[in-house]
Amino acid sequence: MPITRTAATFPPPVMEARRWLEGATFAPDRPLINVSQAAPVDPPPPALRQAMADAALTQDDAHLYGPVLGMPALRDGLSAQINAHYGAHTTPDQVAITSGCNQAFAAALSSLCAEGDEVILPTPWYFNHKMWLDMTGVTAVALPVGAGMLPDVAAARALITPRTRAIALVTPNNPAGVEYPADLVLAFFKLAQKHGIALIVDETYRDFDSRTGAPHPLFFQNKWDETFIHLYSFSKAYRLTGHRVGALVTSAKRLAEAEKFLDTVAICPGQIGQYAALWGLENLGQWVAGERDEILARRAAITDGFDALTDKGWQLLGLGAYFAYLEHPFDISSADLAPKLVKEAGILCLPGTMFWPDGSPEGARQLRIAFANLDARGIADLYARLSALKL
Repeated sequence: MPITRTAATFPPPVMEARRWLEGATFAPDRPLINVSQAAPVDPPPPALRQAMADAALTQDDAHLYGPVLGMPALRDGLSAQINAHYGAHTTPDQVAITSGCNQAFAAALSSLCAEGDEVILPTPWYFNHKMWLDMTGVTAVALPVGAGMLPDVAAARALITPRTRAIALVTPNNPAGVEYPADLVLAFFKLAQKHGIALIVDETYRDFDSRTGAPHPLFFQNKWDETFIHLYSFSKAYRLTGHRVGALVTSAKRLAEAEKFLDTVAICPGQIGQYAALWGLENLGQWVAGERDEILARRAAITDGFDALTDKGWQLLGLGAYFAYLEHPFDISSADLAPKLVKEAGILCLPGTMFWPDGSPEGARQLRIAFANLDARGIADLYARLSALKL
């Protein structure tokens, strides 16, 4: 029997982890610490919810099919925001709105790859990227990160073959959190441009980058849109995860190809979510800045309290945006440790094995902590529970 497209990949990791909670109970004074998923648990701010309700009540087109590549006003607004943030000169015809950033990645790959082609992914990788490649018959070529959890350009160069179609980076990174230096991202762009392949940069978490100003100069490069494919998500900035609003920024020519995929899969992105994203662009700049400040404060709490774990043999491998990436000290694979943490410590997190190829020894020692929904007290509680572990 042939292997089906879905059977070619693994179960969704976050859903797999949630199954570890079946039958588990947690005392009121020791509730579950859920650091498994990088998604805001709070709804959008009240003013944004009101704007969404108003759109539903007063905008007839909010309930109809819209343009496949998204609402023109939102495409224009995102182009203007990118230009302001990066000092760029994008135009709305280089912007497409998608049903979430994962769909933006899938649409980009549909315009790049045929079955049997290859895409280079730094490991640890974002598992949904790997899953999509598996399901489309595209080979994910692992590029293990080096010092500082950063990918190496020379190592990537050695992996390029005649079937390579793209290199895909995530910065700030998921799962490791690290922010890729501007000169490193530029070096990958030049490598991709030289070899005639695409550089996909998923910047879902750019609103929570600790650096001010443009995180890279790719939008300044000559004919940038022939090589660089920028992915973005409104979900984290405006707490719109349930409304699935992402973006794909590249050449108008490539978007014409991606449009075929998008029309077939979803016809158009959700209209109310697009109205929400547009209202957010126009009204929530200061609010997002405050959200960023809070995330950076929680990031500082991760660093400030980590000595309690260092003394127990833990290491902090990566940190940034929503994530802390840890190396544990136990003689047990993280694939077995993570389920044990639910029962023995009341912690739900993802094992490093979910972000590496099968059998990679690195993943067996690593855990991803999505800390964005923990305040300083919650982080201290997390550290206290991990410090008390005896396995």
